[in-house]
Amino acid sequence: MRQLILGAALAVLVPFAAQAQDAAAGEKVFATCKACHAFGKNGVGPDLKGLIGRKAGTHEGYNYSAAMKNSGLTWDSATFMEYIKDPKAKVPGNKMIFAGVKDDKKIKDLEAYLETQK
Repeated sequence: MRQLILGAALAVLVPFAAQAQDAAAGEKVFATCKACHAFGKNGVGPDLKGLIGRKAGTHEGYNYSAAMKNSGLTWDSATFMEYIKDPKAKVPGNKMIFAGVKDDKKIKDLEAYLETQK
């Protein structure tokens, strides 16, 4: 009976362990973003330092599109995931020229990396 319970617990937990966020892997995903984004300063794209929790289109000193300013979004995990998969679909008319990151694991890793940059 004990083995059955242990086996069932492992069967439930293994998929979660496989999907754990990896900030180091996220830093590698961020290499694509570096062409336009940085931490601590605006560039072609806005500063991403402290992104999660920020209201979209509000970072001081960056000239956002009207679409982003008026999106009503706040960057949380779900919103970021939807946006980064297809920026033009999530916020039509935004200025970001990027096809998106389609792999959910890479997005979660990227988010973990962004969380280290507060």
